[in-house]
Amino acid sequence: MTRPPRILLAGGGTGGHVYPAIAIAQAIRSLVPESVIAFAGTRDHLEWTAVPAAGFAIHPITISGFHRKQLFRNVRFPFKLATGLWQSWSLVRDFDADVAVGTGGYVSGPVLWAANMHGRPTVAQEQNAYAGVTNRLVARRSAQVHIAFREARKWFPEGKCRLSGNPVRPELRTVSRQQARSALNLPPDARVLFVFGGSLGSRAINEAMRCAAHKVLEDERVHIIWQTGRLYYERMRAKQHERLQILKYVDRMDLAYTASDVVLARAGAITCSELLFMAKPAILVPSPNVAEDHQTKNAESMTRLGAAMHVPEEDLLHALSTLAPDLLRDAECQKAMSAAARQAARPNAARDIARDILDLVGYEVTVS
Repeated sequence: MTRPPRILLAGGGTGGHVYPAIAIAQAIRSLVPESVIAFAGTRDHLEWTAVPAAGFAIHPITISGFHRKQLFRNVRFPFKLATGLWQSWSLVRDFDADVAVGTGGYVSGPVLWAANMHGRPTVAQEQNAYAGVTNRLVARRSAQVHIAFREARKWFPEGKCRLSGNPVRPELRTVSRQQARSALNLPPDARVLFVFGGSLGSRAINEAMRCAAHKVLEDERVHIIWQTGRLYYERMRAKQHERLQILKYVDRMDLAYTASDVVLARAGAITCSELLFMAKPAILVPSPNVAEDHQTKNAESMTRLGAAMHVPEEDLLHALSTLAPDLLRDAECQKAMSAAARQAARPNAARDIARDILDLVGYEVTVS
């Protein structure tokens, strides 16, 4: 190419769509510093603040999802869709994108459609084992489809899929175990359980922890890091114990992951990829309240890899009172799960996806 590559990314609604897009953009910029990168997103979702905070421009697209259960809420959907398609068409034309990259969420659909209509190549990135509706639609005309779980391959046209993994935060592996435990005031020989239900917290996990924490702490070597989320912190923090750290939010996930021996968490795509990256044995409790039950598919995939145990939400108390203590005591099982996670991890996902995108538009990048 005679000009710097111009790359348009679209992904929004949740962190699971937004942060992989940002990681890919950062990797592109590290490989080709002169590249011109822009995002498309919606004003009322996470991307509108997260993307500028990462140093990238973002352009508004008006779009929303189709409500399958409350049909009356779809009255304005056709008008939003038409507006979003026109905005996407204009953005691809005015930005003069060489390629459009979609990481899922409603906004990816119209932007990648517009790029196709302008004759520009498109790339889809799917974070989950069960592919989202938007990605399934846009993948039909995409030049590349990057997936994080082998199971997602069946949802996409044969020959387009590349098992690249999910981009994760590189700062996760910046401290040693000793440094992490020192920072969190944990003994070097402690058996540490890290429990969290996402940034907002999980009611089910928190209620189960409130009932079962004393059982886990019967072993005097066990310490627990429990992130409740802001909605539940005030109620849960009354459950005090000298070996229990109750936190509203974990600012340094690198410390919590590195210091822990076992993690109990939801099975969001990015959480699963971070657990593989950090090689942490995990007990995964999928949320039953997500679209198409994709967290269950993620947890099942992680279990097949040998890197996690999958526990339905209705068995949470058993997981905390029995499975977690047993796993904390079983060093050999932990070692085997860590090895399986390490083997399945793809720590260079962002760089590999970025390199393939650049190659698609004529920039061959040699990466050592």
